[in-house]
Amino acid sequence: MPSRYGYQPCREFHAVVLGAGGVGKSCLTAQFVHQEWIENYDPTIEDTYRTQLTVDGRQVMLEILDTAGADQFVAMRDLYMKTGQGFLLVFSITSRSSFDELVSLREDIIRIKDDENIPIVIVGNKADLVDQRQVDRARAFAISQQWQAPYYESSARTRTNVDEVFIDLCRQMLRRDDYHDDSRADDIYYQKAEDPSSSTKKKRRRKRKDRDHRCIIL
Repeated sequence: MPSRYGYQPCREFHAVVLGAGGVGKSCLTAQFVHQEWIENYDPTIEDTYRTQLTVDGRQVMLEILDTAGADQFVAMRDLYMKTGQGFLLVFSITSRSSFDELVSLREDIIRIKDDENIPIVIVGNKADLVDQRQVDRARAFAISQQWQAPYYESSARTRTNVDEVFIDLCRQMLRRDDYHDDSRADDIYYQKAEDPSSSTKKKRRRKRKDRDHRCIIL
């Protein structure tokens, strides 16, 4: 929540990049953080990146957890989802199975977070391989509308929409954080307004002071 002086503190958020193996999660993250294209990389259990960026004039420190998509690491996803505040759900437009996997990923996120409105961005990566497309853009947009989550087609190789997907996710997390701050402020205000004990205690203290003062004068 903005202060009366207009100061905007740097917000810190934890984003998680999820998706099947080989869809380009690490390439997407490396392009965003380091502006570099990784031609060949070894699958890892997880990598964590930290980067500071400006979103709508506000400073954000973003910690990004790049998760592995290999089957042997699926058991670790619950932990990733529990700590994440926002999620990039990444599939490859050249792989129908990677797109279908997003359904179960989103269901797991909702189950673990117990929240259907958690910040999510859907990313169809490898948009530069349009001649190998297996996922129609219309089908991806339909899922986007159904889940009320933005959809982007990106290419880590050509850096298409790389910044946009992370910035959109940060924007969602900022809005959510502001809403919770406003709600907490409203709750505190109404609790004070509805609590008669505070004014009663003040009156009692005032009466005691008055009586003490009168005694002193007498």
